[in-house]
Amino acid sequence: MLLIDDFNLYLAKQVLLSGFHLRVERGEIVTLMGPSGCGKSSLLAAIAGTLDGNFTCSGTIQLANREISKLPQAQRRVGMLFQDDLLFPHFNVAQNLQFALAQREQASASSIIAQALADAGMAGYQQRDVASLSGGQRARISVLRSLLAQPQLLLLDEPFSKLDTPLRQQFRQFVKDKIEALNIPAIVVTHDVEDCLQASALQIF
Repeated sequence: MLLIDDFNLYLAKQVLLSGFHLRVERGEIVTLMGPSGCGKSSLLAAIAGTLDGNFTCSGTIQLANREISKLPQAQRRVGMLFQDDLLFPHFNVAQNLQFALAQREQASASSIIAQALADAGMAGYQQRDVASLSGGQRARISVLRSLLAQPQLLLLDEPFSKLDTPLRQQFRQFVKDKIEALNIPAIVVTHDVEDCLQASALQIF
């Protein structure tokens, strides 16, 4: 479970969020909507530990009964998905996925990656150059890489916005199914109400 309590976010002297509270249960997907510049992406960055130095924040961010607001990014166990897939262009598909695996899993990397690709409808893609993949395939590999790191929370910052309409619908369902299967909390930031992965959305401004 993710619990954010009495959270305040500032850009210089400008207040972006004040006394913000959010609770996201395991397997629940909360969508945050609001105009550009209201602090949606900055909130995700604060949760993930990647907040730009121009911002300051205070309050409680608790994940799986751990207070994570002061922890370095690498210790938070928070996965992130963005508009761009951010795959490593000099790695093939398997190498991109293996990068996410913990050290203890490296010995079983081949079987773990093969199963993940099969589950995503991409069996046999291990040696493919990422530049040869379609936009939808790259998006799926990006999701798999995030999830193979076994995050306790997944944050999605407009991950569907660069996909065409038919592909967006398919990819939304793929992401939703993966989050529910792992039974982890997730937050989606979007401008498009159709990107809500569950019935309700939170309008933060």
